[in-house]
Amino acid sequence: MDLDAIAAISRLKYRHVRALDTKQWDLFADTLTPTAEATYGEYLQFESRDAFVQFMQETLGPHVLTEHRCGHPEIDVKGRTATGVWMLSDLVLIPEHDKLLRGSSVYTDEYQLCEDGAWRISSTTYKRTFELSYSLKDLPSFKLTAPGWMPPPADADEG
Repeated sequence: MDLDAIAAISRLKYRHVRALDTKQWDLFADTLTPTAEATYGEYLQFESRDAFVQFMQETLGPHVLTEHRCGHPEIDVKGRTATGVWMLSDLVLIPEHDKLLRGSSVYTDEYQLCEDGAWRISSTTYKRTFELSYSLKDLPSFKLTAPGWMPPPADADEG
């Protein structure tokens, strides 16, 4: 068992979701091979890193707050390639639409040890185990107090 490779791949996956949540698109792109494929459910399929990153940047940009947590990795290394299965728990907050999503998925990834010595994701697929959707209007006490990556609302007090 190659524990160094497993540790490096785990760090890669954690960096991947951190870059997504913090909107660090160059770092997010660097976690993927140029020919990386991504499949999210039945309808979202991408055949390159650029297409995948562009989609994520447009749909999960600063107007959307996200939290992705991956755990329970099952990683198998075979030379310069590896596979991994992860459990994902995610939260997506879309204030402009008063929407909150909470879900769980199973990721199945393939990894490649690249020429620069870094592991990168060459394929990622996720399948939802469940998804909950809430209207923030149904939560009268809801208040976003630390908007993170979002620009302040247009009606914010300037003080």
